[in-house]
Amino acid sequence: MLVYVTRRPETVPSLRGAARRRRAVRAYFPPAVRKDAPHSRSDPQRQKMLARKSIIPEEFGLPGLASRLPRKPVFRDRVNKARFIAKNGSCNLAHKNIREQGRFLQDVFTTLVDLKWRFTLVIFTTTFVSSWLLFAMSWWLVAFAHGDLDPERQNGTHCVTHVKSFTSAFLFSIEVQVTIGFGGRMITEQCPTAITVLIMQNIVGLIINAVMLGCIFMKTAQSNRRAETLIFSRHAVIAIRNNNLCFMIRIGDLRKSMIIGAAVRLQVVRKTTTPEGEVIPIHQIDVQTESAVASNSLFLLAPLIICHIIDKSSPLYDLSAMELQCSDLEVIVILEGVVETTGITTQARTSYVSEEIQWGHRFVPIVTEEEGVYSVDYSKFGNTVKVATPRCSARELDEKPSILIQTLQKSELSHQNSLRKRNSTRRNNSIRKGANLRRNNSGLVAPKVQFFTPGDGGQTLNAVT
Repeated sequence: MLVYVTRRPETVPSLRGAARRRRAVRAYFPPAVRKDAPHSRSDPQRQKMLARKSIIPEEFGLPGLASRLPRKPVFRDRVNKARFIAKNGSCNLAHKNIREQGRFLQDVFTTLVDLKWRFTLVIFTTTFVSSWLLFAMSWWLVAFAHGDLDPERQNGTHCVTHVKSFTSAFLFSIEVQVTIGFGGRMITEQCPTAITVLIMQNIVGLIINAVMLGCIFMKTAQSNRRAETLIFSRHAVIAIRNNNLCFMIRIGDLRKSMIIGAAVRLQVVRKTTTPEGEVIPIHQIDVQTESAVASNSLFLLAPLIICHIIDKSSPLYDLSAMELQCSDLEVIVILEGVVETTGITTQARTSYVSEEIQWGHRFVPIVTEEEGVYSVDYSKFGNTVKVATPRCSARELDEKPSILIQTLQKSELSHQNSLRKRNSTRRNNSIRKGANLRRNNSGLVAPKVQFFTPGDGGQTLNAVT
């Protein structure tokens, strides 16, 4: 007799997580047909065939498992890009393979001013010593040609008295060029050649003095020295101002002498590619500021906040908070003006990369009125505070104004809640202080003392506190 036993198909439990799915497959299927066997990993076609034969369910196949994995948003990492302008204002640019080096010699004065101090001092010293030696050789030749160096000639007329060697000729050259008269050496009227050399040395000496002293003066009075007291905030901020998303920085002047006709320019430098495929490594885009729109100059009496409204014409219009951190842009700030004391035009520069731009921050106020005088606290010059700011781009704010309204409402509610908590804390503290004072005062009250005094009709009870 044959007995047929039908086995009820087991159901595979629905598990969450890749590790729990693998555990369920190992427990349900033999090792020969597991999906995590070594041959199945390297043979996706075998997985599909087993799935079609119903040996491996579709939900545990590679396509099914891959479709269930959560996909995370992928953001492009920011490329480490060199700064175009350093924080101190110097340009990070190297000139290479300049073939026409003679162009620098055509403008000797500017070349000398642009050199470093150690090279300028070396050239200054070398120029004067060389001129003294050159004309010392000329005076020695004049004396040699006239016979003044002959020791047997004692009573003859000399071109230059007491010039009997090259050393004495060198000392006389220094006396002539720097107009030092010791009285021991002097030129006579017997030699026209000596008179001509004297005139030439005076002219050459005046030219050398004018060039070298003018170079030293220009190096000490350079305009970038005045820019050392023009300061910028360490970070730039992006926040809501007058219902607009704005990019803001703070500038200040540490000196009391003002900058006349101060103007601020902003530029965004980034690498772009044209539709034709041309790559522009340093593409400079001008950025408009509120001060530039309202007037042509700034009254830089106290630290000012320079504001740029991020609108449709702004290069920051399509950037959100997350995209800004991944971008490779650089914002260059240029402050120009005329120094009040010297009349020289000066320029101060700095730049901000994406890591130095704080989204959702605002500068703290640093100007206060104390005893009728406005006071500036420069210790808080770069301090910022967090404010409620949408994390989306300015384009999304223009397309969906409700985002800004919701953000402002949440900010107002959080501000009211913080005020309520502060007021309740103050109220509780005042109640506790009052209770402590009453408790302390109650301990200081004198106790009542009762005693009896005899009277006419009996005894009288008196109470004294």
